[in-house]
Amino acid sequence: MNDTRWLDTDEQQTWRSFLTASRLLFERIERQLQQEAGIPHAYYEILVRLSEAPERTLRMSQLASTSLSSRSRLSHAVARMEQDGWVRREPCHTDKRGQNAVLTDEGFARLQAAAPGHVEEVRNLLFDALTPEQQRSLREISDVLAGALSDAPMWPAVADGCPADECASDG
Repeated sequence: MNDTRWLDTDEQQTWRSFLTASRLLFERIERQLQQEAGIPHAYYEILVRLSEAPERTLRMSQLASTSLSSRSRLSHAVARMEQDGWVRREPCHTDKRGQNAVLTDEGFARLQAAAPGHVEEVRNLLFDALTPEQQRSLREISDVLAGALSDAPMWPAVADGCPADECASDG
């Protein structure tokens, strides 16, 4: 018996539109960060997560799970950023088996330098193309999808009006 729930014409078009828009958006975001800041988006996201963490520090396991990265992929990325002086690893004081990733001042400066161009690209490609109502709808839809796909929130709450010199934004 065939229990496949095939997509109807409207669902197929919605899926294809979503897939195309997602791929085009992330390809452009990746290209901008690589060309202007010399870093991949995955590294930028790690730097953002560390910049928003208390004392700019997260356990490697937490950083891997919230950035949707395997532990080995994250370990490789952190090793590369350690070589550049952006991140350092420290033993976890509460669990001797664990390690923390710590954002250095140099890494924070690198993030601050990359953030304006990245945020402008996100604004140009995403927010400027949508009305405020469409932006709210996109957030609601994205929250529903993320909630259905993950057991835990991926990002901490963000305060409105965070000064550019005190925090960075991700897209």
